Amino acid sequence: MTRFMNDDSTRAPNTDSFDQGPRSESATLRDEAREAFDSTAVDVPLDKEDVRPKVEKPPSTAEGGREGDGEEDGSNEIVIDWDGPDDPQNPRNWSYKRKWGATFIVSAFTFISPVSSSMVAPATRQIASQFGITSQVIEAMTTSIFVLAYAIGPLFLGPLSEIFGRSRVLQLANMWYLVWNLVCGFAQNTGQLIAFRFLAGLGGSAPLSIGGGVLGDLWAVQERGQAIALYSLAPLLGPVVGPVAGAWIAERSTWRWVFWSTTIVDGIIQCFGLLYLRETYAPILLGQKASRIRKEMDIEKGGRDVRTVYDTADRHWKSIFKHSLTRPFLLFAYEPIIQLLGIYMAFIYGTMYLFLTTIPSIFEGVYGERVGIAGLHYIALGVGLTGASQINARLLDRIYAHFIKRNGGQGRPEYRLPSMVPGTILLPAGLFIAGWTARRDIHWIVPDIGIAFIGAGQILNFQSIQTYVIDAFTLHAASALAAVSCLRSLAGFGFPLFAPAMYNALGFGKGDTILACAAIVIGCPAPWVFWHFGERIRKASRYARS
Repeated sequence: MTRFMNDDSTRAPNTDSFDQGPRSESATLRDEAREAFDSTAVDVPLDKEDVRPKVEKPPSTAEGGREGDGEEDGSNEIVIDWDGPDDPQNPRNWSYKRKWGATFIVSAFTFISPVSSSMVAPATRQIASQFGITSQVIEAMTTSIFVLAYAIGPLFLGPLSEIFGRSRVLQLANMWYLVWNLVCGFAQNTGQLIAFRFLAGLGGSAPLSIGGGVLGDLWAVQERGQAIALYSLAPLLGPVVGPVAGAWIAERSTWRWVFWSTTIVDGIIQCFGLLYLRETYAPILLGQKASRIRKEMDIEKGGRDVRTVYDTADRHWKSIFKHSLTRPFLLFAYEPIIQLLGIYMAFIYGTMYLFLTTIPSIFEGVYGERVGIAGLHYIALGVGLTGASQINARLLDRIYAHFIKRNGGQGRPEYRLPSMVPGTILLPAGLFIAGWTARRDIHWIVPDIGIAFIGAGQILNFQSIQTYVIDAFTLHAASALAAVSCLRSLAGFGFPLFAPAMYNALGFGKGDTILACAAIVIGCPAPWVFWHFGERIRKASRYARS
């Protein structure tokens, strides 16, 4: 809708007045949409103080009125909003077919990038042989350097998506990834390969930092469960599918086709993105609508200010970057919720990449399998991830609804934690099984079962933590997720570097026992602590909503 206001009624004195007085249906819808946008975005949203106070229209101004109405009332400002709750331009009102199409494309972007992050793992011995790499740390870095870029890219790609739009930044970043991933296949030495991998990872981090925001733009809170389940599975399933394909490519061809094949697949996904992925970010869409109105306005009517409901001084690019770069670190410094859950998620992600780089050494070294056959054991991790994810996707919203009903219709972020409980048990159990059964005299299916348990525990914890952080830090959820994501990416980079030395010194049994004990100490208390004390912690928080 387009609204007109007199100068003396443009803004309330402060944001506290935003919640006072009767609210129109459109204002309520806008605030709900803003909360949903911010709650799932992985790029950094507007601050709470950025939310514009409610501004009442003059009684004579009808919703959807024309510029002439404003002139008759003496107003000189036009505020652009959606044309009511059923505005077809609002992505929330797109058809299910169109919304699911955008969801699948974003999930595909989120899938193909992590495929590249790990697909090279089975081919590292070929690369080491060709480039003369003798250090196990450097050999592991050819794989994990890609993940290091995941910790850096979201810090500036998220803010850029607020300034230029989600779709534009997402697709341009993917094209950047496509170019550098292609160039990786032409690397002539170790330095070039590591540098090209890092640059490709910067572009590949965009779906992880922006994709959640796209889902928040498209889906209402009560509809979001399955979409988030699909999206959150992609970055964990990708690193599993990649090595399976990479192992056969490394055995049948050259390691260079590891990069060229993923580039071809990404190019196909990019074509679908260009055709079907449209902008979903409300401030950008309403800004485009305001631009059209400015062009259509009669110059003789005078120069009126045309703005959107999201336009504030703090939406300047300098302010957005300032908040984006500092708030995630402030959240980690001051918020116990982020500290404990962030460390645990970092441990989970690091453990996954540790296994991605050590599975070949288990099944090639212990069981004497050739590269292609050894790569098939990554499927065990994928079975655990996919099976647990699909079960949890169907139960997550049901469990939440069950506890809301028991609590008299009042929801709490802690109602997202029950599915984390089996995850904290399955992860250390899988580590114990995989570590102590990786022996030639024990059939290979037994360590595969342990690896499947590890995957199931990882995804259950991953999804529960992600949804809990979103619900607890609604207005600042993007920054909270950025803090957690940055730490987990650093762990994904670092864990594979010390894994060879640890397993060489201790063996798989003792090495995985250390990881299992860490999983128990860090993870098992988390759901219990936040179930009983989470509300008290949130009320004392500077950022979490009460």
